[in-house]
Amino acid sequence: MTTALRLIAPWRMIAGILLIAATLRASFTGLAPLLDQVSNQFALSATQTGILTTLPLFAFAIISPLVARFSRYFGPERSLVTALLIICAGILLRSSGNLWGLYVGTVLIGAGIAVGNVLLPGLIKRDFPGSIPRLTGAYSLTMGVAAGLGSAAMVPLAIRFGWQGALVCLMIFPILALAMWWDQVGKGTQTTHVRQTTNSAPRIWSSSLAWFITLFLGINSLIYYVVIGWLPIILTDAGYSEIQAGSLHGLMQLACAVPGLLIGVVISRMRDQRAIAAGVSLLCTFSLAGLWFFPSAASIWVCLFGFGSGATMILGLSFIGLKTSTAHEAASLSGMAQSVGYLLAAFGPPLAGNAHTFTHSWAWPVLGCAMLGVVMAILGTVAGKAHQ
Repeated sequence: MTTALRLIAPWRMIAGILLIAATLRASFTGLAPLLDQVSNQFALSATQTGILTTLPLFAFAIISPLVARFSRYFGPERSLVTALLIICAGILLRSSGNLWGLYVGTVLIGAGIAVGNVLLPGLIKRDFPGSIPRLTGAYSLTMGVAAGLGSAAMVPLAIRFGWQGALVCLMIFPILALAMWWDQVGKGTQTTHVRQTTNSAPRIWSSSLAWFITLFLGINSLIYYVVIGWLPIILTDAGYSEIQAGSLHGLMQLACAVPGLLIGVVISRMRDQRAIAAGVSLLCTFSLAGLWFFPSAASIWVCLFGFGSGATMILGLSFIGLKTSTAHEAASLSGMAQSVGYLLAAFGPPLAGNAHTFTHSWAWPVLGCAMLGVVMAILGTVAGKAHQ
């Protein structure tokens, strides 16, 4: 039994991981339903609003490669508690009613989320090495459910408390997570272990396998954020009403959470993941092609895309634990994958929007993402090969 499990009961460790997972998604996505209210409050231009929504992605890309080194000196427990406190500070600043607080708070939230995104796969690798796919699926499911509940609650809360009060309510997630993790702040037991493994960790950035995993996750992030950003407009241009487009947008996000119920169990029984990596990637390709050529069946296509994208994310995150030898190696690969992935994601929606502006059609963005799904399938097939 590891030091961490002697210090904290396994059930509490798992609960803490899931509460952190809820924080990482809800504190980010909770702003979207209130974006119009926030924009009107500060008279933001379309460009300023776009910057506001893209800032967290750039924060993810910049902070992620630094997290493993930070964790090496302070330990993952202290690093996660620090991240949760940063997220709390960011939520308060974002809700302060000041324009500078809105932007600075958003950056702080992105920085805190980046730390959690990177460290959770390594933490699972270290303390639950036999349950990596199952726990990865569980925290992916938790992220999706928390994002859905948080987004659904924002408008009713804003009606009662105003948009600032609604955003402050999102602090419930990091506060509950802190309640599970706070007693780890004064315990430096993990730092020594991490330092000992650091010197033996390979140079992740020069590993071909690491790059296959990184690009597998990165392309999925790019496709996902293009679709999540432009799907309502694509649907309204295809003849759907705004209400219908919004409902289908929500349905897709719900479908993204569904793989967390079963993909982890399936992966845990497979020594070689090539078939499933190709399958879930091509499901994204198939669904996007269907959406473009047969938009009347959009409810089917958005469900298939959500399932495929969610399953791809779980598989890619599982690769981080399954294809590495130590917790520090997993954290380093996680930082690399998420840095590159979110950098691609940050540029994806603007490029798709520019392509639409230039061609006056969504064909290039939608079918271009479908073709990227084929590339993702090839990368996943290589990354999923059983390694001796």
